[in-house]
Amino acid sequence: MTVSITHRDSAALGGSGSILMRQRRDHARLDTMMNRWLAGGPDEELDALWQDIVQLVFSHAFAEETVLWPVLRRVAPDGGELTGRVEEEHQAINELVARVEKSPDDPRRAEWIQRAFTLIRQDIRDEEDELLPHLRDAFSDRRLRRIGAAWGAVRATAPTRPHPGVPRRPPGNAVRGVPLSAFDRLRDLAPASGPAARRAFLVVLGAAGAACVVFRVLRATCPVDRAPGR
Repeated sequence: MTVSITHRDSAALGGSGSILMRQRRDHARLDTMMNRWLAGGPDEELDALWQDIVQLVFSHAFAEETVLWPVLRRVAPDGGELTGRVEEEHQAINELVARVEKSPDDPRRAEWIQRAFTLIRQDIRDEEDELLPHLRDAFSDRRLRRIGAAWGAVRATAPTRPHPGVPRRPPGNAVRGVPLSAFDRLRDLAPASGPAARRAFLVVLGAAGAACVVFRVLRATCPVDRAPGR
């Protein structure tokens, strides 16, 4: 029987650097930002907050789909079904946010954003209550921290904007998503231009390549290191 990671302490989840604690910190940050947006404020502040939410949502989800869900499909008896449901949630969020981004003046924009928040909150619950506990059951604390480091490397170089046409699973998501991350992050740095922007582009491309290497190593090593007695 799986136990939700939501209220378990850091020691029970493999320490501060474990993938479970990293996931939970991102989820808590998203929850705080969504609540701030719903509380209202000046349009300029809400727009900036929305962009922060979008950047975190998509970098977080891409790292999950690249690093975590392939591992879960190997270690959880119902991993394929569980990750498939969450991937559908991610796709629905992707399409809804893309609609918001393409229609900044649409009177339904606030409604769409709130619908996106509902989907994000459901996604968080499914992950913390059903998916992520399988990693706690399957792996030692040390392996959870190594998975966390790999996930963090991919998240740091992942796309930060909606791309509904990018596949949800590797290798397709990495092949099509990693190059897009460079352009997304350049847009995040706007209005930077000239030499500074070109340097940023090269840095992101180099980091993205490193993230893909981390992912390949993780896929090759994670399944063989189970927690003692598992």
